[in-house]
Amino acid sequence: MKRILETACRLSALKLAQHLPSYRRFLFDVVEKSRARIVGLYGARGVGKTTLMLQLLKTHNLPVREAIYISCDHPIFSGISLFDFLEEFSQKGGKIIFIDEIHKIPEFQVHLKSAYDFLDLRIIFSGSSAISITNPDFARRFSMYKVPIFSLREYIELTQEISLQSYSLVEIIEKHEDIAIHIINNLPDKKILKVFYDYKEHGAYPFYFEDPKKFLDRLNDTISTALYSDLSVLCHISPDKINTLKKLLLTICVSKPLELSVEKLASITGITKTTLYKYIEYLARAELIILIQNEAKRFKSIRKPDKLYLANTSFLKALCLESDAGTERETFFASLMKYKHALYYTNKGDFLVDEKYVFEIGGKNKDFSQIKELKNAYLAVDDIEIGFGRKIPLWLFGFLY
Repeated sequence: MKRILETACRLSALKLAQHLPSYRRFLFDVVEKSRARIVGLYGARGVGKTTLMLQLLKTHNLPVREAIYISCDHPIFSGISLFDFLEEFSQKGGKIIFIDEIHKIPEFQVHLKSAYDFLDLRIIFSGSSAISITNPDFARRFSMYKVPIFSLREYIELTQEISLQSYSLVEIIEKHEDIAIHIINNLPDKKILKVFYDYKEHGAYPFYFEDPKKFLDRLNDTISTALYSDLSVLCHISPDKINTLKKLLLTICVSKPLELSVEKLASITGITKTTLYKYIEYLARAELIILIQNEAKRFKSIRKPDKLYLANTSFLKALCLESDAGTERETFFASLMKYKHALYYTNKGDFLVDEKYVFEIGGKNKDFSQIKELKNAYLAVDDIEIGFGRKIPLWLFGFLY
């Protein structure tokens, strides 16, 4: 174990010597100020968890014997006891450790619990699969933070080199005209729609900025890794069935959200309805798709189909030759709204948010005919810079975090 620790310290020093982006996501301050002994970061692959941990490690400015970064997908950690490694690090003067890809360690929850109970050590860990690390019992014991995709606000801050604040949903509903004007006036060229369209193509993932020309290739690799590595191992799905999951993603990509009944999907993919429900749940937990239930399912009184979307608009660009404009708009809204809010779909309007607000999504000519009789109902409209009254620019929902 001593030799493994020495190797881990050397690799950590090499990793920390690499160039790190100067831009810090909003969770940086939250995690840095946390006093919890064990902090977990979870979320989809590619959203920047590793970068966030390395930025946090660098701010501690401690010698490598006291603060290190490890990644559990490295061969040196194959077949070893994570707790034994943490104990060795603690005994040799270790104070804080950042553990990446922790779901690669079998039964890692048990090792973390033992470390919490017996070691004087601070641990910040991450995992790409929400399937395993968001177990309710596990989440109650440690401080867990979800790392979402890049928001439009973050994308603008990074590309325009300006600082912008986020807004609550209530603030956007009540003050969207003033907020939109303020944001647009802060843009160097005052063209919010241009940067919004750029965001929908490639703005969800920070690794776009590392090599824009290779973005789609890397995004497809990210999807494949989530399927063939995370889901295959954690959910014990055979390789031939993983191909079925990818086929399911492509089917969702080229279809409108409510065109796909379970019966139709089962026919297309060649699997039973029972298995299909499991696979849809797996894809949703791995954040490859967004699953939106009908509001009636809150009361378990009515059987309604679920709306299925790809996880974000960048996925649409990666997997579809051409996506439906309406699907793209709804995907954007759902992908940003779901981070902080509960979403259902309704028979009148497109989404019910927090069981209170109804939103109809559409283009600039969309009217209130479908929601005119509803209380707390709003239009989220594409292709407009500034709204009026209950008509809110769609892009503004990219400022929720």
